[in-house]
Amino acid sequence: MKITYDPQRNIAYIRLHDKTAQVETIRVSDELNVDLAPDGTVYGMELLNANEQLLRMDQGKLVIINEALGGRQEISLV
Repeated sequence: MKITYDPQRNIAYIRLHDKTAQVETIRVSDELNVDLAPDGTVYGMELLNANEQLLRMDQGKLVIINEALGGRQEISLV
């Protein structure tokens, strides 16, 4: 997984897979687009107005939880 952020456009992209197939972008809301392959595989999610979306949850931190191992890591986004 790879997360990128473009501060000039205020867009974040969460890439779950490299695009190896043609994808269709589905507009879920005014702030979220999802890239889907024909077989239903989610390739990525585009967050529009990203700083607003990412900072409103968890006090501006990206929280990564490994449920299998019980680990937790927080990365400040501010």
